[in-house]
Amino acid sequence: MTEKKQPASTEVLSWMPIGVMAVVAGVDLLAGPEIGFLPLVSLGPAFAGLVGGWRRTAIIGLAALLLCLALGAYDGLLEGRRAVTAMASVAGVTCAGVAAAVMRGRREAELANVRSIAEVAQRVLLRPVPRTAGPLHAAVSYTSAVADARIGGDLYEVVASPHGVRVIVGDVQGKGLAAVETAAVVLGAFREAAHDEPELAGVGERLERSIARELEGERFVTAVLAEVRSGHEVVFLNHGHPAPLLVHRDGTAEYPEPPARALPLGLGAHGVEPPHPYRVGFRPGDQLLLYTDGVTEARDAEGVFYPLEERAHLLKDPEARSALDALRADVVRHCGGPPRDDAAMLLLRYHRHGGSEDAPAAAA
Repeated sequence: MTEKKQPASTEVLSWMPIGVMAVVAGVDLLAGPEIGFLPLVSLGPAFAGLVGGWRRTAIIGLAALLLCLALGAYDGLLEGRRAVTAMASVAGVTCAGVAAAVMRGRREAELANVRSIAEVAQRVLLRPVPRTAGPLHAAVSYTSAVADARIGGDLYEVVASPHGVRVIVGDVQGKGLAAVETAAVVLGAFREAAHDEPELAGVGERLERSIARELEGERFVTAVLAEVRSGHEVVFLNHGHPAPLLVHRDGTAEYPEPPARALPLGLGAHGVEPPHPYRVGFRPGDQLLLYTDGVTEARDAEGVFYPLEERAHLLKDPEARSALDALRADVVRHCGGPPRDDAAMLLLRYHRHGGSEDAPAAAA
């Protein structure tokens, strides 16, 4: 196991107290006692309190006090007020630095607890998808637009039900805890309905009723549901979501658009007709990429959207996980930095029953 390296900025700050005290000592020796650099020795424990623990801060404070005594003796100032004032300054700053280090340590411990709770919430809300489900191989990628966040407004799930492999990818309106609450309601309803409802349209109706019952206000979720049974085809139910990307075995790609546009989940009270399921051929060697608009609406410095269909060749890697990682890295390069919106991608590959995964023709 390799040791995790500290960030460069943290490493510089950790050495700064010693460097500052060395510079102050050198300048004091060169300038002589007339200038009065002794109080600046207190900068050492001041910087130590920024990154170090309270013990390290106390040790550097003690070293600063000894350095102040040594410089005072060298300058012949130990019997005057200047030396006493300088040592009092070092002692005061050291005490303040120790107190700040203790408080920072407590806050870091609280933050670590919050992050551990967030990780548990992520495992409950966005569970790892099964690597294989029926005739499919699956891989997922999720990137949050919020730094250090592990959950957000995008959702996904793969359920191997008695009625086939059922999948959902969705994008919740809004951000923050309200979006996470909506995502939890949708995922909970989907996991239950995917097992109970014999038809995919029934799953969509259950999701609509759950959102209307559990959530207040006009919250909505764009989502695409997919169902893979026997017969080399996939059934889609699109609730106002971007059409999936279907990559055929020969490398050609297309977007299976719904026959008619439908409103997102949560807006069924407006009396608009719900979406109708539609079928598309899906055969061994084909790939299906379901995603959120954080992928296709990612822009470069000139405002150009990410050309997903043109990048379909990046999915040629025989390993589904590696192929999805390559696509995600390309999205980040296109943006030139972190994403501005949550971005979820779910890759499904159709393999032969009882055999190994058929890589796309481009991989061959």
